[in-house]
Amino acid sequence: MIRRFLILILLSAGPGAAQSVMTADEFDTYTRGKTLYYGFDGIAYGVERYMGGRRVAWSYLDGDCKEGIWYPQDEQICFLYDDRPDPQCWLFVDTPRGLVARFEGDPEATELYEAEQVDEEMVCFGPDVGS
Repeated sequence: MIRRFLILILLSAGPGAAQSVMTADEFDTYTRGKTLYYGFDGIAYGVERYMGGRRVAWSYLDGDCKEGIWYPQDEQICFLYDDRPDPQCWLFVDTPRGLVARFEGDPEATELYEAEQVDEEMVCFGPDVGS
């Protein structure tokens, strides 16, 4: 699966043709119940599981998962995670190759792209496992 994931990342491109920003309802419909792997600049970046009630779990692919929620703010989708009080806000676009997310809190506007969707749970070991 890792090999397939890395191949998909290498084949994925940027946002492609201009698309409109997703509304909160469109984002919820697209993501709910899914686990999405994201890439950045040709490399694996992270994975997020989208659950009902706008709940999420995020990992940088290290097995340490952060639980949180998402909510709409203007055109952005903002995430609040248990381990940080400041929201992480993104603009999401549905492209022919999957979601593209642009981070709005970064002057260089970090752009992530959906590399793979899976219908399985994320691997979460939790903090301090084995300590």
